[in-house]
Amino acid sequence: MSYTNVIRKPLVIAHRGASAFRPEHTLEAYELAIELGANFIEPDLVLTRDKVLIARHENELSETTNIAEIANFTDRKTTKMIDGNAVTGWFAEDFTLAEVKTLRVKERIPHIRPENRQFDGLFQIPTFREIITLVKQKSQQLGCKIGIYPETKHPTFFAKEGRFYTGNKHNKLINICLGELLINTLIAENFTDPDYIFVQSFEFQNLIELKTKIMPRLGVDFPLIQLYGSTILPTENSFQSPYDIIYNAQKNEDILTIYGDLVKTNPRGIFDRLTGYGHLSNLDTLQYISNTYASGIGVWKNSILTPVSRSLIHNAHQAGLLLHCYTLRPEETYLSLKPDGTLQTIREEIEQLINMGVDGFFCDDPAICRQVVDAIPLRERQKAKGNH
Repeated sequence: MSYTNVIRKPLVIAHRGASAFRPEHTLEAYELAIELGANFIEPDLVLTRDKVLIARHENELSETTNIAEIANFTDRKTTKMIDGNAVTGWFAEDFTLAEVKTLRVKERIPHIRPENRQFDGLFQIPTFREIITLVKQKSQQLGCKIGIYPETKHPTFFAKEGRFYTGNKHNKLINICLGELLINTLIAENFTDPDYIFVQSFEFQNLIELKTKIMPRLGVDFPLIQLYGSTILPTENSFQSPYDIIYNAQKNEDILTIYGDLVKTNPRGIFDRLTGYGHLSNLDTLQYISNTYASGIGVWKNSILTPVSRSLIHNAHQAGLLLHCYTLRPEETYLSLKPDGTLQTIREEIEQLINMGVDGFFCDDPAICRQVVDAIPLRERQKAKGNH
């Protein structure tokens, strides 16, 4: 990889749209986010039974839609293992797009965002194609190009272990590569400028496959972002460990063939169910990621707002990686503490992260992020250029 110093400000990435003001993952939330100044919008992607990518944070639909109220769908309530956790509800992959389009969206956290309840029942779940169309239209309307920052949700589930639920049975394997479907959709919609796309995932295997197999075969090369959950050790929950590593280790898959020398950068020397993000945040791992498949990492803000983890920014930049952090939310519930134990404001969090050298951040309120970013002077940043 080659690098060049460029003048740039941190990116404002709208987390699921302008989620502080509209129910998440709706065209209305994305459109407002663009109007409030986001550089990129972030759709999380799952799929329907007829293999159409739609925007939901989870493939279980009852938390953010009215599906539980629809009598015709009662018999499709079931329990599935999602990334090692038993989840009960209605799942996107068990419904056709036509059926999904009959649903109406509701606010995910009404107790924290009661004002968003006024929009319950008004909006549909958008497809990835509809999101691309919106971004093209808004870019033309505003005279500035907007980017898309999609995330593949639960890629191991969809590719290897998940099953469709029909006739009161979990029968046929889903067996769909979300990453390949995502890339094919971008190509079909002629949205292929790599300066306006980042593809992200919390899992490692699917990003490696995108870089080394899928994108070369399809003739494109989009920048990839390796997401990190909590880097706190020891590992205690699914937010602290990449699920693909857990799954492949439990299934006795050929770890070295899947991950290559990435395994050797782990201080433990092995990949198993106890491998956590914290084991994979050292400089050697980050350098391997940079050299092999990704242009940056996405990091939980609490992992870098604590003194013990602040070396992560330095190490990422030393390895030639961008560092984007998530998620900045305006509500008191989500704000971090100052050293004296009092709450920071979201503005103070943004300013602190900028001063620490973060290259972009996911936010639920793009307006305030835009205000803070626009108020800072341009600064010299390292930006990855060219192919890995």
